[in-house]
Amino acid sequence: MLRPILVACALALTACGHAVTAEPPAVARSHTPAAAPLIATPEVCPLPDSGFECGFQKRIQDAKNYAETRPGTVGIVLRDRKTGAMWRNDHADDLTWTASTIKLAMIVNLLERNRSGKIKLTSDDRRLMTAMLHSSDDDAADTLWKRYTGATFNAAFPKYGMTGLVAQRGYSATFPYWGYEKCTTNDLDRLINYVLDTVPAEDRGYIVGQMRQVGPEQQWGVWGPDSGTKNGWSKEDGGWVMNSVGFVGADERYTLAIMNNLKGEGGYDEGRETDTEITRILFR
Repeated sequence: MLRPILVACALALTACGHAVTAEPPAVARSHTPAAAPLIATPEVCPLPDSGFECGFQKRIQDAKNYAETRPGTVGIVLRDRKTGAMWRNDHADDLTWTASTIKLAMIVNLLERNRSGKIKLTSDDRRLMTAMLHSSDDDAADTLWKRYTGATFNAAFPKYGMTGLVAQRGYSATFPYWGYEKCTTNDLDRLINYVLDTVPAEDRGYIVGQMRQVGPEQQWGVWGPDSGTKNGWSKEDGGWVMNSVGFVGADERYTLAIMNNLKGEGGYDEGRETDTEITRILFR
């Protein structure tokens, strides 16, 4: 009987003793490095000091690049009247023939003198003024320049921001004469903003309305269904100049002044295309 008892005890000790347990399966180790966290690349804005939002800055840069490929030199000044942002290119202070853009300053002066009682505009005067704005009529400008004294006009123009304006001697028997003056694109920028910000509401409404519905002669440059313009074009002793100044937007939010001095490197068609394409790049 002793052997069975010993065998049973041995079995019991085996069952109750220190049994060997299996090791857990090894965890597989990955040899692939962890992915780096994603970091957004900041948007690159080409003209951060201009005050315009980044998308508009890119359009401005495109317009600048385009202008540099065109015949002659092109001065450009762009302004956002709502935010105060403004951009001008390197030729914005070049002295350039005004051509008929100065007729806009003439209209401002005539309305100012009439409002102050210094003159009394007749119905014929107003008809001529409308012709100057609508079709850029030179004969109308000549008549009003003589009728209301050219020197008086010129003395007033700096008040409207045209501080760089210079009447040119030696081109006509009359001096000063509206047809022979030079100014800068900065001057035209200040002029259009004087019209929109300072001219009394009734007079401003007349000017803005006329600029929005110019005739086919002026339907280029800063012109379109949401724009208004006063253009000037002429062939001078240094070649053609093609200028355009106006506003864009239902509330005239943006102003744009362009002066293209072709310097004999192109003519009317090239200048008209330049001014119109710059406006399209920026706004259309």
